[in-house]
Amino acid sequence: MTPRLRLIALIVSCALMLNMIDATVLGTALPAISRDFGVSAVSMHMTMSVYLLMLAVFIPMSGWIADRFGTKPVFIAALLFFMASSIACGLSDSLTQLLVARAFQGMAGAMTLPVARLVLLRSSPRHAMVQAMVWVSVPALVGPVLGPPLGGFLVTYASWHWIFWINIPIGLIGVVMALLFFENFKAEDPRPFDWAGFFILGVGAVALVLGIEAILQRGPVAPLSLSLLGTAVVAFTGYVFYARRVPTPILDLTLLRIPVFRASVVGGTLFRFGNGAYPFLMPLMLQEGFGKTPLASGLIVLAAALGALSMKMFAARLLSRFGFRTVLIWNTVVVSATMAIVALFRQDTAPALMFFLLYLGGFFRSLQFTAINSVGYSELDDDQMSRATSFSAMAQQLSITMGVGIGAMLLHLFQSVRGADTVTATDFSLSFAAISIIMLAAILEFARLSPQAGAEASRHEATTVGHAARPPSDGRN
Repeated sequence: MTPRLRLIALIVSCALMLNMIDATVLGTALPAISRDFGVSAVSMHMTMSVYLLMLAVFIPMSGWIADRFGTKPVFIAALLFFMASSIACGLSDSLTQLLVARAFQGMAGAMTLPVARLVLLRSSPRHAMVQAMVWVSVPALVGPVLGPPLGGFLVTYASWHWIFWINIPIGLIGVVMALLFFENFKAEDPRPFDWAGFFILGVGAVALVLGIEAILQRGPVAPLSLSLLGTAVVAFTGYVFYARRVPTPILDLTLLRIPVFRASVVGGTLFRFGNGAYPFLMPLMLQEGFGKTPLASGLIVLAAALGALSMKMFAARLLSRFGFRTVLIWNTVVVSATMAIVALFRQDTAPALMFFLLYLGGFFRSLQFTAINSVGYSELDDDQMSRATSFSAMAQQLSITMGVGIGAMLLHLFQSVRGADTVTATDFSLSFAAISIIMLAAILEFARLSPQAGAEASRHEATTVGHAARPPSDGRN
């Protein structure tokens, strides 16, 4: 992997780090924000869901905007917009204001993440795909490592408002580096934007998330819940028929005919339900269920991020040795087991034991995401790459959004079954057990891959993995 490609990966990672810090810090701070606003901690899931929803809705537009205006100016403008909306989040003094600011933050993130990934993918040769994913993930994982303890420290010794303002220096670094080193990819003849498709998918995504929220507020058989979920089903089904009739749909469903991409999207969606629920459920369980302080909660939760960071040294080697299909199938079982183990945590469980088990969970989840992201793009040509980036990114964010909603619904369900007014540690344990079962469904899609799936992306890893696992000679990480 060339020094130039490493530098591009580092620039891209600034965008990822912004989102990772923002997500992990917020999870730790939710109980404190809920007390400030006078609402229940469980209802605060909307502050995470609205951000992820805006990502899912506007991500399909990002590829077209980048092709039309160029990746460099779009990336820089998105970072500036993200910083401005972060300031607005920190200045919010009500839940409504925070939700509006988070929505704008999600719109900015929708331009940042896919455009950054598109630049990296277009700059990487096929044989360096896994290494590129490893290099861009390592700096980005600093966000989850710093996020939980930093969030706990700020909430304990300052105020929750500062969890948003820490995005500013990171964003400024990203802007300066992009101005100096970013390449500008721009399509010579960008295809027309599919406004009708954008509207149909937007309606479906918004109705789906609001339908989940309505279930929490009014129950699954309430007229509002049924009408919203019905609208989502009609919109998504209608888009399937619509996309077949237009030459350039906003999401090209024909990409799902490529087995590796279909496995990455469909299997990855099922797997990410758990990844979406985890950062919402875990800090709440430690604080609301076990009575730990925000700082203690953050220090325990960072174990998963440290595990993910550790795996990056082994991911390429494991994928080269066993292949994508084998890793995806068996690692799904392992990750589901680590999620189920969390259900056995109790208030008197030793923090060191929690830390170790969460470390293992993060370790193997990181391997799964490296495999999912790498295999999905391994057999695409340059013409398909832009469309696939938007498609995959929307699927990822929508699945994580649904994961947050599913986590909240499970908590509400088990609390309602007990007939209690507040959630307890038992409700969290049952929710984690249910999430682990849902994640296992991803195996059905991964099993459809051929043993040679993604062979081009991993063919050279046996000889180059040592370089991927070691820092570059100039000392950059």
